[in-house]
Parts: sequence; structure tokens; C-alpha cells
Amino acid sequence: MTDLRELVRGLGDCPGVYRMIDEGGTVLYVGKAVSLRKRVASYLRPAKSPRIASLMGAVRHIEVTVTHTETEALLLENNLIKTLRPRYNVLLRDDKSYPMIYLGGDGDFPRLGFHRGARRAPGRYFGPYPSAAAVRETLSLLQRVFPVRQCEDSVFRNRTRACLQYQIHRCSGPCVGLVDKDSYARDVVRTLWFLEGRNKTLLADLKSDMAQAAARLDFEQAARLRDRVALLGAIQERQFVDNDKGDADVVAVAEEDGALSVAVLAIRGGRQLGCKTLFPHVPKAVSAGEALAAFLPQYYLGQSPPARIYLGTPVSGRDGIAAALRADAGYAVTIGVPSRGIPRQWVALAQTNAADALRRRQAERTGHRARWTAMAAALGLGEAARVECFDISHTQGELPVASCVVFGPEGPIKGDYRRFHIADVGAGDDYAAIGQAVARRYAKAPLPDLVLIDGGAGQVARAHEALQALGHTARILGIAKGPDRRFGDEEFYEPGRAHPLTLDQAPAALMFLAAVRDEAHRFAITGHRARRTRARLVSELDTIPGVGPKRRQALVKALGGTRFVAQAELADLERLPGISKGLARRIYDIFHAQGESCP
Repeated sequence: MTDLRELVRGLGDCPGVYRMIDEGGTVLYVGKAVSLRKRVASYLRPAKSPRIASLMGAVRHIEVTVTHTETEALLLENNLIKTLRPRYNVLLRDDKSYPMIYLGGDGDFPRLGFHRGARRAPGRYFGPYPSAAAVRETLSLLQRVFPVRQCEDSVFRNRTRACLQYQIHRCSGPCVGLVDKDSYARDVVRTLWFLEGRNKTLLADLKSDMAQAAARLDFEQAARLRDRVALLGAIQERQFVDNDKGDADVVAVAEEDGALSVAVLAIRGGRQLGCKTLFPHVPKAVSAGEALAAFLPQYYLGQSPPARIYLGTPVSGRDGIAAALRADAGYAVTIGVPSRGIPRQWVALAQTNAADALRRRQAERTGHRARWTAMAAALGLGEAARVECFDISHTQGELPVASCVVFGPEGPIKGDYRRFHIADVGAGDDYAAIGQAVARRYAKAPLPDLVLIDGGAGQVARAHEALQALGHTARILGIAKGPDRRFGDEEFYEPGRAHPLTLDQAPAALMFLAAVRDEAHRFAITGHRARRTRARLVSELDTIPGVGPKRRQALVKALGGTRFVAQAELADLERLPGISKGLARRIYDIFHAQGESCP
């Protein structure tokens, strides 16, 4: 502690980020401060909470990074937390990018589409939305009201006749000239109004066009516009909204028995689009306000937040978080706790969702613990802490992939899941594939309390041999479906046992082991399908004259992956070094001119 006090005396009274490190060099906690000296010094006083006492008992060194402003410090803190994942920080588990709606593309006839990831293409982006389902629901709704195309640009350029979407009145057919530019542009503008939440302007414009169509006796067009107005009116009535103010997120927290959930209710274009619930990892003795203050930058930085964020719980440093979001997004973002009106009702709804999701999660965990305890008792595992299960997936012996899923007393540990691309085994030789996967897994990883194998006596024997070759000993159990392949008829195999076991008298244990087996099966299948898709793309590149192994690798590297080669536009391919216009056209045609159709 003396060394730490000397370090504090050398710190400046300036903003920055500090990292608390244990004797093994692991970062335990990352924090930001307006004054590094004052903030770090506060940790050296007698701890007011068990969490701080536990943290400081393990800290052996503190590193700091000085920044120009508090906003810079918050941005750096967020990046370090996502990169280092310190165990004393609140950690957002779901760290992937969030889905958006994209409007852009070919000049006079832009498209609407689903988007996730970096916003490289020119155009407008709306979101983030709470889920992919919310984006697809909105796109489906827009198709019914405004017939703006949703096909990819490559499909649009190569159509020779109208697709099914035109036949069912969900696209105006710009690909084959069935709509003029002005009419299409009007639908695009109305789509923008809808996505921006300008519902009153939109309805007024549609009603004006409807009246004009009726006045010139174009009753068919007037009827179509009437149906659009009625549909938009019905949508607005279903929403808990009475204003015309666009996008907002409503964030609420629920706590129960030390667990915490965060509900994010999305309002887009004045419409509710569902609720996304997350369960951050929260250290003990962290309050709801502290957890929410840590959650907001992790969730929104780099994700194009809406202009308004309503909170159900006050947070400290709210202005600093808003400033960081503004600096990151390039536009003003306000954060507040509403006290009345519709926003307050939104907050109540988000709090109800957070509490309900947490209650269900706690019930699921209670059920899982009961099944885990039953499994450990049935198999004589005592205080078991970890089960790992293996499965193999392939298509007629081609491109086999092995999965390894991991479970503990609290549920699946998805961060420890692994896949293995199996090589140098005979086609369809699941025994050898299991042996290879087990050998590769435990050449480095510690053994679990139980190694579960999806298979019978043959697979179990090869797994046992692989462990023996490594000098390891572990409990191995094979789970195989019964003669009729029905749940409840599973048989269990162990090395050296002549006859299979059954768990008829322990249904909870059977249910747990079958669920683990099914999860391993799912994880193996998705891995195999992804490998098969990549292999297909590479094999198609190999058929193109002028694309050898080196050029194929250069293409994949330049565009970020094989699937991006398949999705690349002709202009993108022509800009790549070493790719002539003729070769670019051949590559493009391989992936885009083979019987494509609109979605």
C-alpha cells in the first residue's frame, strides 16, 4: 500500500483513466476520473464496501493514462473495459453490433434493407433497433405501405422481369421500369418521414393525395391511398404514443437477490418496436444506478444512439455520458429521467419488462441448479463444477466440425465454447473425429468433472484412448438415443462397462444431460454449415480463370472474408489492385448472375 500512496502523490489533478492490476499482471478494474489524484486516492482510505475491500486487497499496481477531457476519459474507459473485461467492472455480455435499417444504394431508386455492422455505404441509417426481429417487422410493414424495393443492388441491376414482390403489391417494380423516378422518389420521402417519426406530416400528405385522386375521378388510386392511411392509423393506435417526436430509447433496471437486468425499450418513428433485455455481469454491492452508469457507454458508444434516452433510475455523471455519446455520434444526445407524461409511462413499461425478464431468468436458473444437482447425485460427481460435451457434424463425411460446449451450475458458459475443424480422418469416421477433438481440447485445457460424448460405445472408447494418450484421467460418459430415438430412452455408455446405463429413475438428471447434448449438436451444426459455405465460396473462386491461390488470398484479405467477396459490387472489385475490369466482371458474374431473384 505504501508504493500505491507514493504513486498517488505523483498523479496530477487532471482527467484520465486508471487501471488496477494484481500481482499476476491481470487488470482487475478500469475507471475514469475528472481528477486522477483525488479519485485514486479515495481507494486508499478505509473501504466502505466489501467490494472495494476485496478489490484493494488484490491490487498491487495502478497504471494511469492522462486525457485532455472527461469525455476522452469516458471513451477510453469504455474501450478498455470491452477489450480487457476486468472482473470488478460491470460487463455487458452481448457486445455485438445492433441491427439498423439502411436506405440507400442505386441513385434514382434506393433500397431499404437490414444492416448490421460498420456504416461504410453512403445513405441513411436508422436505429439501433432492439432486435433483428424488430427490424424485419418494420421492413415488412413498410413494404405494405410504401412499395420501395428491398432487394440487393446486384439483384436490382440484373432483373429482366418483375419479381413476386411486385405481383403482391409490395414493390413498384423499378428494376424493369414499371414506376417513374418522381413517383418512386415520393414513396422514398414518405418512407423517410415514417422512419423519422413525422407521422402527422405523412398522414396529411397521404390524405391530400387521396383527395386529389378522388377529385380527378381516379378512384382506384384513391382507394389505395385510403388503405395506406387506414393502415398507418391502425399502427399509431396500437402504440403507446401521442406525439410526433421521432426516436427514443427507454432504459430501466431491475434487481433481485444480487442479480440485475436492464431493459431497453425502443421507440422508432414514434412507434414502439419491442424491448431488448440484457443481463450484465455486476460485481457484488454495486447499486442499480452505478450499474446503469457503466452500462450506458458500453451499450451506446459506436452504435448510433437515438437523440433521446429516458432512464428509470438516476445516474451520476449523466452529463458526462451524454457528452461522450455526442462526441462519438456527431449529434446531440440527451439523457434524462422523465417525471410525467408519455415518457414516464414508457419508463414504467420498461421497468415492468426488466422485472419480468429477471424473474423468469431467476426461475430458469433455479430449475437449472435443481437439474444440475440431480445429475451430480445420479452420477456420483459430488460438488461438480463443470461439464463439457462433444459432438460431430458433417455432410456425408465432408468438412467435419466438432463442437465442445461447457456448462456449470449456473448454466451454459458460452465464452468457453470451442469448435474444431477435423482433418486427416476418413470420411464419416465419427470415432476418429471425436478422438481428435478430445485430444486437441485437453492438450491445453484443464479437465472438467464430466466429459460427455454425443454417441455410443465406439465414440466413448476413442475419447478414452485420446485422454489416456495425454496421460489424463477423467469421467467420460456417452449419451446415445434409444432404438426409437425418443426422448427418455437415452442410453449411457462408460469405458470398460459392458452394458449401457439408464437414468429412468432420475428424470431431472436425464433432462439436463439431454439438454447439454442438444446444445452441443446445435453448436456443431452451425459451425459445419458456416465451414461448408466458406468452402463453397472458395471453390467457386477456384473455377475462375485468372484467380489462383495467391490472388484468391489477396481478394479475401482485401474485402475482409470470402462472404464479402461474394457480396462485393462490380465497382468494388474493379478498384482492387491487380484486378482488371474483365476479371472483376468474371468474379462478379460467378456470384450474381446465376438465377438470382428478389427476396
